[in-house]
Amino acid sequence: MNHLASVPTDPPAEGGGSGGAHLAELLKRSSRGDEAAFAEWYDATASRAFGLAVRVLRDRAQAEEVVQEVYLDCWRSSARFDDTRGSAISWLLTIVHRKSVDRVRSAEAASRRDTTYTQQEQTVDHDSTAESATASLEASRVRAALDHLTIKQRQAIELAFLGGYTHTEVATMLDLPVGTTKTRIRDGLIRLRDALGVGEVAQA
Repeated sequence: MNHLASVPTDPPAEGGGSGGAHLAELLKRSSRGDEAAFAEWYDATASRAFGLAVRVLRDRAQAEEVVQEVYLDCWRSSARFDDTRGSAISWLLTIVHRKSVDRVRSAEAASRRDTTYTQQEQTVDHDSTAESATASLEASRVRAALDHLTIKQRQAIELAFLGGYTHTEVATMLDLPVGTTKTRIRDGLIRLRDALGVGEVAQA
């Protein structure tokens, strides 16, 4: 149905053949599959439909899309038109208004989802920054606490905990007996615990 391909961009004034009874008759004929009647009904009412859609949506391109959807729906559902409940043009404009409002609400919902997503991303970034700052502060506290150790204790602890070496490997690197190395690490951990003000520091 090529007459549904586009909506007039500059609604013309209605012609004299668009009386209520005539429009109702065209719709009834359309419900029986009369495409010529529907084309005439479209030509007689499209300007009003498009004007309402533009007023609601404030966007001509979206209004064109909505009006095209409306007329496709009208073609499919014209049999449901009941002239005892209102005029044909009122029936049409009610559908236009409903679909236009639905389009606005859909756009607003999409905007809210985008805003929520952006806020969540910002929250994640903030949390990551906070975690990094906390980790940095903890690292600073540990470095400050290490200053309370003797040089020998600090060497042993840095190799064992920061370097990831075993007690045996630390002993080899410091050229010390394993027992002496373990003692230095244990004593250093005790002083480190006291300097940090925590109840306990895990043994390696």
